[in-house]
Amino acid sequence: MKVDVLLGLQWGDEGKGKVVDVLTPNYDVVARFQGGPNAGHTLEFEGQKYVLRSIPSGIFQGDKVNIIGNGVVLDPALFKAEAEALEASGHDLKERLHISKKAHLILPTHRILDAAYEAAKGAAKVGTTGKGIGPTYTDKVSRNGLRVGDILHDFEKKYAAAKARHEQILKSLNYEYDITQLEKEWMEGIEYLKRFHLVDSEHEINNLLKDGKSVLCEGAQGTMLDVDFGSYPFVTSSNTVCAGACTGLGVAPNKIGEVFGIMKAYCTRVGSGPFPTELFDETGKTIRAIGHEYGAVTGRERRCGWIDLVALKYAIMVNGVTQLIMMKSDVLDGFDTVKACVSYKVNGEEIDYFPYDINEGIEPVYVEMPGWKTDMTKMTSEDEFPEEFNAYMSFLESELETPIKIVSVGPDREQTIVRYTEKD
Repeated sequence: MKVDVLLGLQWGDEGKGKVVDVLTPNYDVVARFQGGPNAGHTLEFEGQKYVLRSIPSGIFQGDKVNIIGNGVVLDPALFKAEAEALEASGHDLKERLHISKKAHLILPTHRILDAAYEAAKGAAKVGTTGKGIGPTYTDKVSRNGLRVGDILHDFEKKYAAAKARHEQILKSLNYEYDITQLEKEWMEGIEYLKRFHLVDSEHEINNLLKDGKSVLCEGAQGTMLDVDFGSYPFVTSSNTVCAGACTGLGVAPNKIGEVFGIMKAYCTRVGSGPFPTELFDETGKTIRAIGHEYGAVTGRERRCGWIDLVALKYAIMVNGVTQLIMMKSDVLDGFDTVKACVSYKVNGEEIDYFPYDINEGIEPVYVEMPGWKTDMTKMTSEDEFPEEFNAYMSFLESELETPIKIVSVGPDREQTIVRYTEKD
């Protein structure tokens, strides 16, 4: 058996949680491979809305195994709050959720360091969520991190040493803080973690594959936030691309099967950083309002713009995407005209590839198409799609050289249309 990978192709917030939830019935296992509680996956079904931060989005579907992989960074306090909220709404996690012993722990001092570093950068700040993600990954690569497995072995000594080292850094930054409440909640989270299956996830996943089980790997954030291939330095601290599933779960490259690339019918970005197709006019505000474009975790306004095919081609290339899933198509229902960026103009020269630096001097070159001016939210089949929407999709498929297999026409689980079933 091979694993299928599902990931975002833009700057995050593409709607991965909903799609994982929709696809989960086809799989035995859902495994999250990177990121932390800075990533909120929103799901809506049966009149309820859920926001998952660290727990895989397959947790709602029956008796599926859900794995938090070694590439994830985990805050015990936030995990406890998230898990208890799910349990209170009737979802039993204890038997279904497995946590890698090799996943790194976000310490209370990591969150304080995150705030201190951002404050020190002033106007050059990256715009982090303040959840301690960056400092945790920094400790990981500098071989100073604490892992979930450490809570079972001489933990108090290891924690005290890590805390003391962080406090020295905070002292050098002259940053004032109070750790009391954060640490109390964090320690309660540590005890809560011990109630779950703490596993060697790389062995577990590979054994499941040997047993013929199907696995869906779930990514967080989006390709353009990848620490290597994104719009550096305005990126997250992990590899959000398909290769991150290999390092974040212990899956060999030859075990990768389908790669589902998720995109919106337009584009959004949260926080600082370049965004070539960003709209600063009423159109951008309208997209934000109709699409409810506010961060699931932070509540921050998302910056909105037209779809960027230059960036998407790049994302498809580095991920090896085999099929596309287009979200929030219904948000563009009311526009007379829709646009797609097909190239960039840089210093008067037109280019059709994603360059090293998109921080300044990038002018998007657009193709305009007629809007469909039709309410798509009640549609249940692609046969109902208006001609103009079909033309928009055909244009995207031609430019991106990848089929759009699923179209979302609303936030609910049921508002999802699978295409080409007969043609396949």
